[in-house]
Amino acid sequence: MTNNIWLNLLTSLAIVNKAKFVRQTQNISATQTQFLLNLLRLYQDTKLGKQFDFKSIKTVEQFRSRVPILPYSYYQPYIHRMFQGENNVLTPDPVIYFNFTSGTTAKQKIIPVTKRSRQFSQSTNQVSLSFLVEAVKNKGIPLGKMLLTSSIKIVGHTQTGIPYGPVSVGHLRLNGFIQKQMFVHSYDALKPADSIARHYICLLFALKNPTLRVIGANYPVIALLIAQYLETYADELINDLEKGTIAPWLQLEPELRAKFERRWQAYPQRAKQLREILNSEGRLTPALAWSLGCILTARGGPSRFYLQKFADYFGDTPVFGGIYSSAEAVFGIYQDFDDDGNILTIASNFFEFIPEEEWEKEQPQTLLPQELAAGKQYRIVVSNYTGLYRYDIGDVIQVVGFYHQTPIISFCHRAKGLLSSTTEKTTEFHAIQVMEKLQKEFNLTLENFCVTLSEDNFPPAYLVNIELPPHGDLKEPHKFLEKFDHQLQLMNSCYEIERKGAIPPPRLRILAKNSFAQLTQRLIKQGMPESQVKILHITENRQYLTGLKIEQEFSLNEMD
Repeated sequence: MTNNIWLNLLTSLAIVNKAKFVRQTQNISATQTQFLLNLLRLYQDTKLGKQFDFKSIKTVEQFRSRVPILPYSYYQPYIHRMFQGENNVLTPDPVIYFNFTSGTTAKQKIIPVTKRSRQFSQSTNQVSLSFLVEAVKNKGIPLGKMLLTSSIKIVGHTQTGIPYGPVSVGHLRLNGFIQKQMFVHSYDALKPADSIARHYICLLFALKNPTLRVIGANYPVIALLIAQYLETYADELINDLEKGTIAPWLQLEPELRAKFERRWQAYPQRAKQLREILNSEGRLTPALAWSLGCILTARGGPSRFYLQKFADYFGDTPVFGGIYSSAEAVFGIYQDFDDDGNILTIASNFFEFIPEEEWEKEQPQTLLPQELAAGKQYRIVVSNYTGLYRYDIGDVIQVVGFYHQTPIISFCHRAKGLLSSTTEKTTEFHAIQVMEKLQKEFNLTLENFCVTLSEDNFPPAYLVNIELPPHGDLKEPHKFLEKFDHQLQLMNSCYEIERKGAIPPPRLRILAKNSFAQLTQRLIKQGMPESQVKILHITENRQYLTGLKIEQEFSLNEMD
């Protein structure tokens, strides 16, 4: 499968961890109980541990009755104290990094990382790698080094010198020597601050290697960005390969440029091969440049919209989800290619789930993992070694099956990511399903879309904002809008009821080309890390699309 000694070593460790995890999935109640009681015992002397008297808690039932379900706002003052340098607040272990969340659907949060909490995350990653290796073996596809373009630039340091920044940055910086050998380019290639320069350098060093097998990206939209940069700068990249140069126009830090130029040389044969592909195909895509084995990127929820675009750049390359995670926890492990289901990480967190009928209650009744039912949706509540207990993260998942006794879950949407003209609560999951159907029906691949609410009437109307592909055309906009309205009523019964009453007809807005690219750059300038940028597909924020040019607007009323 591969001759990479480091990958072989990691794989051997991963297989051992997976075997242990599989045994744990066969006895979920005991695994979860042991995890929780160990957590409480180790953290009983922290400030919060003493407040809740963890020392006296001996059972799962006592824990659930004594500790309320808590939002991030409860933990924020404690984390602020940790950020200022106070020890033994939420965790007895020293903090080695502070994760900053993207703040896509809510205010940015800060989550402490310790060596202990990171060990659980690394163990889960090893289990995920073992599942990947098994999936690769079953498909008979190659596995090898990976192209990654994520930045490793931190935001800053606390007063006591602890680094802080995006989750992906912390993960990459805290990786050990072996993990850093997995890239097809040097670790230094991830250092340029300028996004274009970083992508260009990573692509340049990757293109010299025709045996690149894996492309990794936090989210599918980042994988598409990598492909678009390759297509845009194909001629310059090939020229640098041929001549052994590095484009002078790149905004590289002087010390990094000097380092890259010392390591770089000409690869005329590879340049010739790629030039022939570019000339014959008229473009250069990842699928044309390499014989890829797989793509590692997030699956489920909003990812589905972007995954539909992969065929144009990556052909039929399979996609592996890796892990389903956030700054606060790793929730699930994917087990196969092109599958949105992931196995609940019962050895790394203590889980509870809020059923739909309890979502509106201040202190809802929760279910344990072994009490869940296939096909039902729940909100995740987690307790783990970050020092968060019965923490309602706001993620809505659906149970799609079971792995032995353990639920297989699929991320649907954020609980707070709702759109309501009155009381209908349309979710991002609803919107994506509707757009998937419309794209198939109209044989159209949208660049992107976002559904917002109007400001000129009450109750407000749904505004369906779409960007067409570069050479695309929507021949029947009124029919498209009519179908949107119809499909959303089928998907969301509450919308159907309210549309027959208070909610006015939706309106369609066709945005100018590159509108969502402009929005992405705006979000980055506002402080959102590039690796965490996620375009919202629904939002009640009336200013979210402010400044983007509307080329055409249509209403169902015009059909009357």
